[in-house]
Amino acid sequence: MTPILPRALALPDFPWDSLRPYRVRAARHPGGVVDLAVGTPVDESPDVARAALAAASDAPGYPATVGTPALREAVIGWMERRRGVAGLGDDAVIPTIGSKESVALLPLQLGAGPGDIIVHPRAAYPTYDVGARLAGATPVPVDTDADPDTWNLPAGRDDGPAAPVIVWLNSPGNPDGHVLGIDQLARVVVWARRRGAVVVSDECYAELAWAEPWATEGVPSLLDPRVAGARDDGSSDLSGLVCLYSLSKQSNLAGYRAAFLAGDPAIVGALTQVRKHSGMLMPAPVQAAMVAALGDDAHVAAQREIYRRRRRVLVEATAAAGLVNDPASAAGLYLWLSGPRNMSAFDLVGAFAELGIVVAPGDFYGEAGAGRVRMSLTDTDERVDAAARRLHATDLFRP
Repeated sequence: MTPILPRALALPDFPWDSLRPYRVRAARHPGGVVDLAVGTPVDESPDVARAALAAASDAPGYPATVGTPALREAVIGWMERRRGVAGLGDDAVIPTIGSKESVALLPLQLGAGPGDIIVHPRAAYPTYDVGARLAGATPVPVDTDADPDTWNLPAGRDDGPAAPVIVWLNSPGNPDGHVLGIDQLARVVVWARRRGAVVVSDECYAELAWAEPWATEGVPSLLDPRVAGARDDGSSDLSGLVCLYSLSKQSNLAGYRAAFLAGDPAIVGALTQVRKHSGMLMPAPVQAAMVAALGDDAHVAAQREIYRRRRRVLVEATAAAGLVNDPASAAGLYLWLSGPRNMSAFDLVGAFAELGIVVAPGDFYGEAGAGRVRMSLTDTDERVDAAARRLHATDLFRP
């Protein structure tokens, strides 16, 4: 009898594996490799988080799924202070083990299944697509910058477009750095609520805004009352809305797997039950580190300036080499670069590898990535400067 194969075997190949030959080529460069592909932080984790982690390291008991009262209070306070979302209760937040697990598992945890439509940005982190497939649902890329009435959705039972069960947003976007403004976010919320869809917004790059008005005003959250609608007491109408946030980028805590989700208490409550049953518990020392990091804005501001400098250096160097950064790329941790029309994404990756620089092909992020590469800001200042010198001196990207 043929064994039943796990659904995971039907998933696409893990895209990063295809970069191995380019990494080998880049490593041959006499000046050493500059790895700007994955976007993993390289700067030190903040002292406040490390001290809190160490102080809480005696943790013999099981941690609570919902997090400590101190952590929930810290998340609620941070959401009000940094994201303009007031009035969240304890029942509206929960810690998660990084944000990628939520991107991958939320559709399954929310009960999506075969026949369901899940939409996500057309230039998108691959895990949105994978998460839909893990649930047996159908992923559909759409232009989340556009009016949702224009989205190209498959036909439903009544010959009109099918209504999705989940709408994924990502602002600031990975890989493109696009920011959805208040009006566009509100338009999507109204559209989704009319169709009974849950809107989930991945906002983990919100503290890294480079262009105006976002650099001054801040990147708006899905849960902002100007987006979600305000109740009589001024708090947000959270119905059908969830946002994800991670400390990986703003606080260099990728190795801690420190994240949370916030939103509709009914949805958070359902997810909490799933997490209790499946034992998805954030370690107690990590919870303590999160409390400390969420309460300290100074280290985030310092890290933002480090990335600002690296971005400026790389924007200037790639432009000098003949590459064009997406003009709508206003925030986030990446440049979204295009080259000459005759160069595919992997042609561009190969040319970068000749310079000892590793970048990610746009093909990883859907059809919208054709002819583009994603370049992260996450290598040391010395390595970023080395990459810039090589780019200023090359003609590999000239037609």
